[in-house]
Amino acid sequence: MRSWLKSVVTETLRQIRWICVLPVAALVGRLRSQHQVIMAWPEGEVKLGPQVVLFMHFDGRGFVRRQLIDYIRELKENGRDVVFVSNSEKLPPAALEMVKAQCAAVLIRRNIGYDFGAWADALHHFGLPRADTQEIIFANDSVFGPLLPLGDLLRRLNYEKSDIWGLTESWQVRYHLQSFFLAFGPKALRAEAFGKFWNAVRPVPMKAYIVKAYEIGVTQAMMAGGLNCNALWPYETLLRMVNRDELDKLIEQEATELGRNDPVQVTRKLQILRIRDGAARRVPLNPTADLWRQLLMSGFPFIKRELLRDNPTKVQDVGDWSEVVEGVLGADPEPIRQDLRLMLEGKAP
Repeated sequence: MRSWLKSVVTETLRQIRWICVLPVAALVGRLRSQHQVIMAWPEGEVKLGPQVVLFMHFDGRGFVRRQLIDYIRELKENGRDVVFVSNSEKLPPAALEMVKAQCAAVLIRRNIGYDFGAWADALHHFGLPRADTQEIIFANDSVFGPLLPLGDLLRRLNYEKSDIWGLTESWQVRYHLQSFFLAFGPKALRAEAFGKFWNAVRPVPMKAYIVKAYEIGVTQAMMAGGLNCNALWPYETLLRMVNRDELDKLIEQEATELGRNDPVQVTRKLQILRIRDGAARRVPLNPTADLWRQLLMSGFPFIKRELLRDNPTKVQDVGDWSEVVEGVLGADPEPIRQDLRLMLEGKAP
């Protein structure tokens, strides 16, 4: 009863906050300038090729993780011109030089508007899409990785099959491609819906608004505009990986006393049951959280930072992450551990 009451109170407070705070936040977003650039490099006109990545970054210290440089280098080596857009307001000189060495351009802006505010600012600043632009990828630093080379992933972005690609898709709230990586092809870039959406983005100081209006809203707006949206790692494909065979293996291991009492085995079983329960009741799961294991097992090259730092949805088996990274992908988990040493409070990796 207490748990039920707590959930009701929490939801009620959330609704009150949304109703009361939303109008104020929306007004602030409309009063603020959409353009918050502090520094641009290089000065003057910037030459960009037909495939552009707008890579959004934020760190309160202005720190640029080594993995981000590796991520950007992979994009560059696969023919993309990377524009680094930082909401950190200032980058240390050494970090700025590292970024300049890999990127076609750098924008440093005020920490206003979250990811979508930064991306919209960059589109305006560089006059994108241009006449020769064939692809714009919107990416951010909310992931660890890449844990695998990105060449195969980028080659799968076939714009004859879909106008817009995400890596993963979610049915939470409403169907949408998750916004840590969104790739728009030539048809999408020239669609009326694209310009209309990005011109309407405002630097609203409320994350819940950004998620609902922009992260979820961009997919909904593009589909309403007649564009096709798909994910390279489809939700239903990931769900089918959590089949009865996987559950039977764990049940078989429970035949021994060690299997019954091993906490690691228990957490794996609980997570499988959670996923299958969601599938049976048509309750949407977050693929980058609940289905993290299935993503890595199918060659997904990232892990969401929020999952390892906060685990907000209390995913049961996430303690296995380094074992899966090393054992399944053959990747080195140490760079992630290095970041976690700076991030975690009161938790072990």
